[in-house]
Amino acid sequence: MIMALFDIFDVAGSAMSAQALRLNITASNMANADTVASTPERAYKARQPVFAAALNTAHDTVSAVPVQLRGVVTSSAAAEPLYQPNNPLADADGYVYRSNVNTVEAMVNMISASRSYQNNVEVVSTSRDLLLQTLRLGR
Repeated sequence: MIMALFDIFDVAGSAMSAQALRLNITASNMANADTVASTPERAYKARQPVFAAALNTAHDTVSAVPVQLRGVVTSSAAAEPLYQPNNPLADADGYVYRSNVNTVEAMVNMISASRSYQNNVEVVSTSRDLLLQTLRLGR
């Protein structure tokens, strides 16, 4: 029973790690939002992490398992062609190709990840306080 009480720290801690990774990937997307390349294939493609949470049903009990990274997917949206004939990366037709990062979407994703991280910090803090109060009752 007591070990089950500590599972919340594993779940919240893994969720905080997941949100930190999400923030890092979003920051990478934002940093490359205005980059250009000489071909659509070489243009930076936006990335998104994919997470999963599973349930462990061992011994007829159900307990949460920490958040797991399932992978990082790359956007299949097309790179935006820009006519810039003076750009050294321009192709024979004068086009360069901008990354497919949507900056508004990336900002919303960053705010969401930041708030999710903060929420998990509060879960850890509240759980710690409640466990400490429970231990004080036994004195």
